[in-house]
Amino acid sequence: MNTYTLSNGLRVVVEYIPTCRSVSFGIWVKTGSRNETPENNGISHFIEHMLFKGTEKRSAKDIADLFDGIGGNVNAFTAKEYTCYFAKVLDQHLPLAVDALADMFFNSQFDDNELAKEKNVILEEIAMYEDTPDDKVHDEASRASYGDHPLAYSILGLEERLTAMTSDTLRNHLKSNYRIDNTVIAVAGNVEKEALIELLERHFGAFANRGTDSPITAPAFEGTYLFHQKKTEQNHICMTFPGLSIADPQLYAMILLNNAVGGGMSSRLFQEIREKRGLAYSVYSYHTSYADSGLFTVYAGTAPKQTKDVLDLTIEMMQELSAKGLSDAELHRGKEQLKGSLILSLESTSSRMNRLGKNELMIGRHYTLDELLARIDAVSMDDIRDVTKWMLSVPFAVAMVGSNDKAAASIGRDCLV
Repeated sequence: MNTYTLSNGLRVVVEYIPTCRSVSFGIWVKTGSRNETPENNGISHFIEHMLFKGTEKRSAKDIADLFDGIGGNVNAFTAKEYTCYFAKVLDQHLPLAVDALADMFFNSQFDDNELAKEKNVILEEIAMYEDTPDDKVHDEASRASYGDHPLAYSILGLEERLTAMTSDTLRNHLKSNYRIDNTVIAVAGNVEKEALIELLERHFGAFANRGTDSPITAPAFEGTYLFHQKKTEQNHICMTFPGLSIADPQLYAMILLNNAVGGGMSSRLFQEIREKRGLAYSVYSYHTSYADSGLFTVYAGTAPKQTKDVLDLTIEMMQELSAKGLSDAELHRGKEQLKGSLILSLESTSSRMNRLGKNELMIGRHYTLDELLARIDAVSMDDIRDVTKWMLSVPFAVAMVGSNDKAAASIGRDCLV
């Protein structure tokens, strides 16, 4: 892994992989729904869409034709704390990909006609999301955990806010947030240093937008209860606990704890609720890390008549975890699982590029593979106990999407404290 700084101060991180024939290229911007207000919620995601809708020299179809014509992939995503525009192409086509993405990044037109069409596309995306309760419940879980804090905002935004947005609204937000100081270029694959730097200087060297970040505040974990009534065949439930930030030294202990609780088919949740009792098809846990906080979430989708059993079993499992901790076998299996998934992910230039961009943008440093493996191996049973005790020290949050919340509403959210 190598880091460079272009003549204008723009950061570049590169991993040279001469044994492959592909290159993954990404532009990472440290802005997302966390950087929004109630009035402009959804604008980061809207801008991401509009950067594909045409520039001064390329129409939206031209952009699609270019990448289809070289057998490459181009896409983007918006998260809570960052936005990424990326492409994966054959090494010989990298100049075309960089030229197109730079053109989109700097010269998108935000045409009013395209804006109106894309606004409707996003409203359809929101409608699709609202019709998917096993997705919807995770946004409700963020709100139950963080209340009105921007980290609880929906990435897609709200219909009434999006409807009011204009081309000028988007341009002003882009100018305020797409700056040199919070932008990173990440590249992984078969590239040559001098040619790459010259290519990036040519397309990004004139980038001159500078500024300062607006202050952000760390969220307080509120641990409330939210119910979204919807006619569904299943109740979709999230129980959420405080988690750790992306730079927390105990992060790998939390990840290993998650693996044991609900991170795979051998996890306690999957084995107890699905395999032994057949009470759910989908049941799992996950941990989400942000710059200054995190969330640990347990999800299950089950029939209304089985909801109480699923919740009671989950609480019993967490109580047992609090009292007895993990077994040696669970900790060993979790470490091997985590190391295996980490190493396997490095076989993809896309995964390597994502890791480079996110690390540079969010924590400003990079661990070698050996350092990461050593951190995983160093996690002790005491670390797991400490993380578990801290996580269960406050009442947890509960969010549910379904037709009846009788079982969920009766949970004592402080029963694990």
